[in-house]
Amino acid sequence: MCGLAGLMGSGIGDGGKLTAVAAGMALTIQHRGPDDAGAWADAEAGIALGHRRLSVIDLSSAGHQPMHSASGRFVLAYNGEVYNHLDIRAELEAACMAPAWRGHSDTETLLAAFEHWGVEATLARTVGMFAIALWDASLRTLYLARDRFGEKPLYYGWVGSGGAAAFVFGSEMKALRAYPGFANKVSRDALALYMRFACVPAPYSIYEDIYKLEPGCLVSVCEVAPPAPNQPLRPGSSHGMLNLRRWWSLEAVVEAGARNRISDDDEAVQALEEKLGDSVRIQSLADVPLGAFLSGGVDSSAIVALMQAQSVRPVQTFTVGFDEVGFDESPHALAVAQHLGTEHHALRVTAADARAVIPQLPVMYDEPFADSSQIPTHLVCKAAQLGVTVALSGDGGDELFGGYNRYLWGPLVWNRMKWIPRAVRRGVAAGSTRVPMAAWDALGHALPGNHGVALLGDKILKLAKLTEATNLSGLYRSLVTEWPQDADIVRGAKRLPIPLDDASLVTGVPESEQRMMIWDTLTYLPDDILTKVDRAAMSVSLETRVPFLDHRVVELAWRLPLDMKIRNGQSKWALRQVLYKYVPRKLIDRPKAGFAIPLGEWLRGPLRDWAESLLNESRLRSEGYFHPAPIRAKWTEHLSNRHDHTASLWTVLMFQAWLEATH
Repeated sequence: MCGLAGLMGSGIGDGGKLTAVAAGMALTIQHRGPDDAGAWADAEAGIALGHRRLSVIDLSSAGHQPMHSASGRFVLAYNGEVYNHLDIRAELEAACMAPAWRGHSDTETLLAAFEHWGVEATLARTVGMFAIALWDASLRTLYLARDRFGEKPLYYGWVGSGGAAAFVFGSEMKALRAYPGFANKVSRDALALYMRFACVPAPYSIYEDIYKLEPGCLVSVCEVAPPAPNQPLRPGSSHGMLNLRRWWSLEAVVEAGARNRISDDDEAVQALEEKLGDSVRIQSLADVPLGAFLSGGVDSSAIVALMQAQSVRPVQTFTVGFDEVGFDESPHALAVAQHLGTEHHALRVTAADARAVIPQLPVMYDEPFADSSQIPTHLVCKAAQLGVTVALSGDGGDELFGGYNRYLWGPLVWNRMKWIPRAVRRGVAAGSTRVPMAAWDALGHALPGNHGVALLGDKILKLAKLTEATNLSGLYRSLVTEWPQDADIVRGAKRLPIPLDDASLVTGVPESEQRMMIWDTLTYLPDDILTKVDRAAMSVSLETRVPFLDHRVVELAWRLPLDMKIRNGQSKWALRQVLYKYVPRKLIDRPKAGFAIPLGEWLRGPLRDWAESLLNESRLRSEGYFHPAPIRAKWTEHLSNRHDHTASLWTVLMFQAWLEATH
C-alpha cells in the first residue's frame, strides 16, 4: 500500500523544481508510505510523479517507485496490490515477453504487462485494488486508473493560474493542496451533496475543479492537459485531449449474471466457498505480518474462517470493545475467535479514548466525512497495526448478499405504506418522533424473540423519514439521505447530478432489493465504506484488503437469485451456509448491529461545549456556508432529548471541524 501524487502541464519548467514539487506533494501523504520515497520528472514534457511506499511485496529497493519499465517507455507511480501478479508474470513468460526481472514486486509486473498488452488489456487481467498514475513517454500520454470498486482513492483536477496553473493528481486531497498556489474554493454545490449523504460522492470533491476518479474508470491526457471544464466529466466524455472512460462496468456484470443464473442451492454454496476461498488465499500473500478484523458478524467471520482453514498457524484477529452497554460487540468476536482457534487481540476502548480521536478526523479524512463509525474503525486499525502490516476485512458482503436492513424491510414497508395518504403518513411520522429515542430502544429490547429489536429508536427515525416517498426509489433515497436535498441549509448551492440519479443503471432489474444493492455498490460502498476504511487504516500505515471485492466473487454473487441472498426474512443466505461449515450458527445468528458508538449522548454531555462552539449561530452566519436556523433548531431538539439528530448534526460538525483545521 502506498500513496502517489503528481502534476502535468505546469509552467515550472525546470526539472529539479518539478521533482521537488512532486516530492513535496507526496510528503504530505507520508503516512500512506513511511518506508520509502521517490520522485521523477520530465521537464520537456512538463510531467512529474511523486510516491510514498509502504513495503508489502518485495521489501527490497527493487520495489522503489516511481518505477521505469524495462524499455524506459513507461514510468509508474502506483498505490495498491495486484494479487494475481505472479500469474500475469507466468503468462508473460509463456509468451516470451517477460523482461529480465529485477525483483518480485507487482509494480514491475504491471509495467511489463503494459509494455506487452497495453493499458486497458492489462487492467482487465488484474485481480486487485489500485490507483495508478502511468506516463507513456512514447505517446506522451498520462493515464490515471482506479480499481473496479474504488478501494483505493484517486483525485485529479486543476489548480493555480497563469504560469503556475497545472493539472494535478494524488491519493489524497492534502497532496493536491500542497501544490504551490493552490487556492481552489470550497464547492457549495458539493457541500450540499455532502450534507445529504454525509460524504462527498464521486465524481465531486469538496473543492471546485477537483474531482474523484470514479471506480473502474480510466483518464488519459495526451500532450498537455486542457483548462478546467465547466462541469465534471463523466465516463464516455472528453475535454480537449483528456478522455474519461470505463474500463470495467458493474452494470455489465449484473446483466451477465441475470443471463446465467445458478438455480441449485448446493451448486451456489459450493461455488461461493471456492471463489471466496480463492480470494482469501491470494489476498493472504504478503512479505509482512498479516491478520484480519473480526467483529463476530457474518462477513468478517466468513473471511477469518476461510483464512484459518488455509493457515497452518493461528490467524491474528483484531477487534475493539466498548464499555458502553449496547455498543460492545467484542464478546461475539471472542466467541468466534475461540471456536476457530485464532490468535485474538481485543482492545478495550473507553469513551475518553474514542473521543480523543475526534480532533484527528479532519486531517485524517482530508474532506468532510461524517460516518461516525470512522471513530471505532480508526481505533481497530490502530490496534491491528501494532501487530500486523496488512489486515483483511469483511467489507462488501452487505452489498453483495443483501445484508443491510433496508433490503429486508424497505420493500415490505413500502408495500404497506404506499396505500396510505401522505397527510396521514406525515401525522404518524410526527407522532413517532416525539417519543424519546431511549423509550423506543427500551421497547425494542422488550419485544418478543430471542434478541428483540436492536436500536429500535434509530429504525423508527428512519421510518419517519420515508413519509415523502412517492415510490420505492424515493424510499431508498430517503434512507440514505441525512439532510433532504431541498432543505434550506447550504447558502448559494445548486443541485448537481450524481450517479444515483441515473435510473438507467438499474434498468431491467425487477427486484427492488437488487436495485438497492446496485446503488449501494456504486455509491455508498466506495464513497462511504471504502473511504472510511482506507483513511482510517492508512493514517496508521496499515494496508487493508477486501476479499469480497475480488471481481470474480462479485460476478458469482450476481449470478445468485434474490432468494439465495434473502430467504425467510434473513439476509446473506448463501454466505451463511458457507460460514456454518466452520462456525456454529448459534454464534452468528443475531440482529445486525453495525459499528456504533454512543455519539448522541456524548454530544449532550462531554462533547457539548465543543459542538456548541462549532454550531454557534453567529459563527455559522459569518462563515457564510450555512443558513443557521435549521441547524440550531435540530441542535436544540437534540439537547432536549426530544429527538435524536446525531447523524444530521455530525455532518455539520465534521464540516465545521474540517474548515477550522484546513482554512
